[in-house]
Amino acid sequence: MTIKTVLFDFDGTLADSLPLIRRTYQRVFDQMNVPWDDVKVMKTVGLPLRQIAIKFVGEERHTEFFQLYQHYYAIEHDNMTRAYPGTLEMLADLKGNGCRMGVVTSKSHRVVMRSINFLGLERYFDVFIGAEDVTKHKPQPEPILKALELMGEPAATAAYVGDSPFDIMAGKRAGVVTIGVTWGISDRDELVGHEPDYILDTWADLVKIIQP
Repeated sequence: MTIKTVLFDFDGTLADSLPLIRRTYQRVFDQMNVPWDDVKVMKTVGLPLRQIAIKFVGEERHTEFFQLYQHYYAIEHDNMTRAYPGTLEMLADLKGNGCRMGVVTSKSHRVVMRSINFLGLERYFDVFIGAEDVTKHKPQPEPILKALELMGEPAATAAYVGDSPFDIMAGKRAGVVTIGVTWGISDRDELVGHEPDYILDTWADLVKIIQP
């Protein structure tokens, strides 16, 4: 199969931002006197923040949770946001080969654009889909399908790359090639259980898959 369009998740896929996310959640949970469970909390990464807030503190307090998270995340952002090794080189290789690319994330559009601009990635992408851009989020396929619609590209020649089961499920439902990465929130065994089409251990593996 020829892949001409590649869509990427952001946190844990392009950006080494999971330590920042964990630290931010810990500060919010501490301030709101909510018991911390690292496994349960981090397994929600990839869902929209408001949905996560409601899950852990309920409807009545979710706005406070959301605002605190945004506050602490912004404070630490520049010190704790990095691209994974090889990310810029991989994006340059794919773009040089004529591949069209986009970012599909459950982060807010504003927040992900801050990170993308901070890391100098904006020049590689044709489209950015954030939480506000759709009504049904991952693991539903709407964010991926929305990106492809805006790009005018078919699902048949597209792939979605992500680090979580939510990414794999969304990609399968959208009818695109699904590609998991082992350096993010999920290990290889967990990814294998969701049966992506490919699993990457390095970005060089992706370049080999996409090469025309």
